[in-house]
Amino acid sequence: MASTNDPFQFQEFEEADSLSEANRDATTISIEDEDVKPQKQRTGFTADDVDDDDEDRLGTDDKAELLSGEKKNISFWTFDYYQRFFDVETHHVKERIVGSMLPWPGKNFVHVYLRRNPDLYGPFWICTTLVFATAISGNISKFLVEFGNPKYKYTQEFQKVTVAAMTIFAYAWLVPLALWGLLLWRNNKTMNLVSYSFMEIVCVYGYSLSIYIPAVVLWILPFEWLRWSSVLVALCLSGSVLVMTFWPAVRDDHPKVIITVMSAIVLLNVLLAVVCKTHFFYKAEQALLVDSSLPTVAP
Repeated sequence: MASTNDPFQFQEFEEADSLSEANRDATTISIEDEDVKPQKQRTGFTADDVDDDDEDRLGTDDKAELLSGEKKNISFWTFDYYQRFFDVETHHVKERIVGSMLPWPGKNFVHVYLRRNPDLYGPFWICTTLVFATAISGNISKFLVEFGNPKYKYTQEFQKVTVAAMTIFAYAWLVPLALWGLLLWRNNKTMNLVSYSFMEIVCVYGYSLSIYIPAVVLWILPFEWLRWSSVLVALCLSGSVLVMTFWPAVRDDHPKVIITVMSAIVLLNVLLAVVCKTHFFYKAEQALLVDSSLPTVAP
C-alpha cells in the first residue's frame, strides 16, 4: 500500500484556487497560446505577399547584376548584342569627347573614360558628323577658291560624301580590327600583355576623330598656313590619345613589335589627315589674291 506522504503524488494547492478567484478578470497566458501565435505569424502569408517578395528579389538580383557589371551572354549576331553599346549617358559621351581632345600624359583613355563600358553611340555620330563636315567644307572651300572666276560654275559634288564615308568609316573600323587581331595574337605569344576588346579599340578610334571636326571647319578658309597648322594640332592630339592608350598593350613585347605597332598607328593617323586635306580641299592659288579688276597690258 502506498504511503500517504509520497512526494510524487499529485496534490491540489488551495493558494492557487484563492488567487484565481481573487483575479478573475486577469488575462492568463498559456504555453499553448505562445506556440500558436508564432505559428500563425509564420503561416500568415498571402499569395500577394509571395508575389511581392519574388518581384523584390528579382529586382534586387537585376540591380546587383547591373552594379557588378555581369551581363548575360548574348550572341554576336543578334541585335541585342549591339543595342547595349548605344545605351550610354550624355555626360559620359561629353567626358569622352573632351578626354579625346585634351589628352593628359599618364591617363589611359580606356581605363579613365571607358571603364570597361565602351559605346558605339559616340563613335558612330562622330564619324558621321566628320563625313558630312568634310564633304560640305570641301564644297564651300572650292567655292571660295574659285570665287571671282567668271568661267567657274558652282556645282554640288555629292560624290565627296561617299568618298569621305568610305575613307573615314574604313579607318574607324578596319584599322581597329587589324589592331585587335594583332594584339590578340601577341597576347597569346606573351601572356603578360594588356589586352583590349574589339569594341574598346573601336571606341578609342572613334573618339580620337572628334578633334578633326573643328579642324575640318577651319579648312574652309583659303589659307594654307592655317590649314596645315590645324592639321598638325589635330594630329598631335589624336595621335597622343592613340599612343598613350595602346602603349601599355605592347610595351612588354619585343622591341621590333613595339616599333612596328606604334609606327603603324601614327602613320595611318597621319595618312587619314593628309588624304582628307589634299583630296577634299583645293589649294588657294596666289593669283586669286590679286584684284581681278586690274586692267591687263597688251603685249
